[in-house]
Amino acid sequence: MNTLHLRFTFASDATLARGDGVAGLVDDEIEYDSTTGLPFMRGRTLKGLLVEECANILFALEVQGCPNLQLLLQAAQQLFGIPGGLVDGEGVLHIGDARLPDQLCEAVAAEVRRGKLSPADVLGALTDIRRQTSIDPDGAPQEGSLRAARVLIREQTFTADLVFKRQPTDIELGLLCACALALRRVGSGRNRGRGRLKEVRLLRAGADITDSAFDQFVKTVKGEAKHESADLPR
Repeated sequence: MNTLHLRFTFASDATLARGDGVAGLVDDEIEYDSTTGLPFMRGRTLKGLLVEECANILFALEVQGCPNLQLLLQAAQQLFGIPGGLVDGEGVLHIGDARLPDQLCEAVAAEVRRGKLSPADVLGALTDIRRQTSIDPDGAPQEGSLRAARVLIREQTFTADLVFKRQPTDIELGLLCACALALRRVGSGRNRGRGRLKEVRLLRAGADITDSAFDQFVKTVKGEAKHESADLPR
């Protein structure tokens, strides 16, 4: 299998809610590892965001009359699969959970095993709780509208594995890179300033291939790419 890595940093606090809360504490709890307290972002969530950006990009290119639109449509199906498809409609790309740096995760796990830290300590150090309430037309808080959500504190960097069933083509990598760079915000509260990303990069064996992959995407859009070889730096 072929593996790349998608790395990004949160420029603002993020609400990576898991869909439930903790009675008496928060209404929206964050995704975290219960054994260590380390927050993470599920791979299926990240894939959904990339698929959404891919649809936006393809729609914009269709409107602009991109000469290689069919190549990009085929690349999208190869990467992400066909929605509602069976096994033979699955994409070649599997996206793993986005996690904090390995060294940090290993160090924290070791301290938890020694009893020096608890998962609650770790979670409390990397997150905070934000509270908000709805305001009525008179400017008074609406009764029963107070909600609390745990947020990931900004300036933390996450990395997700991008595992391919086969060697991806240069056109596929270019499209994937464009989708990644199009990501601006993730999580709930995106319309309220949360979850803003920066420094989104695509890596292969530690080497940054973002620029070369995006250059390939630009060539494809301009109609300069006619082949399916994977000639990006290895």
